[in-house]
Amino acid sequence: MKKTYQIEVDCANCANKMEAAANKTEGVKEAVVNFMAQKMVVEFGEGQDPASVMKTVRKNCKKVDDDFEIFL
Repeated sequence: MKKTYQIEVDCANCANKMEAAANKTEGVKEAVVNFMAQKMVVEFGEGQDPASVMKTVRKNCKKVDDDFEIFL
């Protein structure tokens, strides 16, 4: 399952860091951040609960850059 989330990130380099952090999160099959569109597309692993996975993604991204926001 793929879902698109609106995000807020200040620079392209930070967007790359957020993408890497999201991709390292358990339950995420693939995450792609589009800095220009301020969107994150996340493909979840089979049988994963998107809501709980995205809470972990948000927490992991905040560790890298506290200004980053995902609108769930």
